[in-house]
Amino acid sequence: MFKNRLLEAIPEIELIEDQDLKEKTIKIWEKAMKKGGWKIDDLYRMPFTLLLESCPCSMIEHVRGVTKVAINAAKALKSIYGDKTKINMDFLISGALLHDIGKLIEYKEEKGKFSQSKLGTLVRHPISGVGLCYCEDVPGEILHIIASHSWEGGRSKRSPEAVIVHHADFTNFEQFK
Repeated sequence: MFKNRLLEAIPEIELIEDQDLKEKTIKIWEKAMKKGGWKIDDLYRMPFTLLLESCPCSMIEHVRGVTKVAINAAKALKSIYGDKTKINMDFLISGALLHDIGKLIEYKEEKGKFSQSKLGTLVRHPISGVGLCYCEDVPGEILHIIASHSWEGGRSKRSPEAVIVHHADFTNFEQFK
């Protein structure tokens, strides 16, 4: 039931070709939602950021937008540079789908208003997202994408996939700033 609802909400999960990685990606979404006390319908109301006072974009829209921008950027790079650029599409897609997964435990909702949870005031979503994924034995390349997608990763040497997701995330964010 959960898997079908999640795939309906985020159909881009089906683009992950590696079945094991696809199942891990789904399992992490389920785990994060349980830990945060969320239902799929909540993701359509949850703002993708708390930095904008009136965020017009939901978590679902943002995750899908980042994933689509990342996929299209990778396709554009490959169409021009071919084998000169090495991009693992499964890592890219899973990383884009999971880049903000930590927000499901960073956020809380009280009386229809979203704010930071106690944990969220102590640990930002790139760190908690890595924690959620590490426990499910997700490849290090995806942990790297999650950890380095935001300013926390600004001092790290980003992989090609991490560079793409980082820029896809900020491309989406800047549309609403």
